[in-house]
Amino acid sequence: MSQSVPPPGNPFAQGAGPGQLPQTPLPPAPPAPPARSHVGLGLVAALVAALVAGGVYGAIAGGIEREIGWAAVGVGFLVGFAAGKAGGSNPALPVVSAVLSLGAVYLGQLVALAIVAGKELHVSASTVFFEHFDGLTQVWKDELDPLTFLFFALAAFAAFSGAKKASA
Repeated sequence: MSQSVPPPGNPFAQGAGPGQLPQTPLPPAPPAPPARSHVGLGLVAALVAALVAGGVYGAIAGGIEREIGWAAVGVGFLVGFAAGKAGGSNPALPVVSAVLSLGAVYLGQLVALAIVAGKELHVSASTVFFEHFDGLTQVWKDELDPLTFLFFALAAFAAFSGAKKASA
């Protein structure tokens, strides 16, 4: 009965001698996944989010008859997050999100003014918004203050940041 003795060294080296690498080629690394970039989808998602968030922001601000800074941040973040998640890592999306968030906060402020004016005039907010839009925008201009611009800046910053983080 003869027993076979394994050769000295690494039994998995397949003929490699001491200090040599095995001769079996390694499979190539898989290619990196392509960067996800659906700009059109991101723009549509950001626009829808801006319209919805602006309306909700306006309804809340009009209902309590004051604006809230964190709500403007929420509007911006929602717009940016929607753009980043749907659109991917395209560098234009954070900028477009910031611009759309400015429009969303402006829309929200107009909706809030329409709600407050509707309560005072005993008409619906939609009547004030759609039939007296020129007067509504004039009231908005007359009531501009530094806090309004702070809310714009907060929303734009949150949108830009939200788009960057959501696309990562």
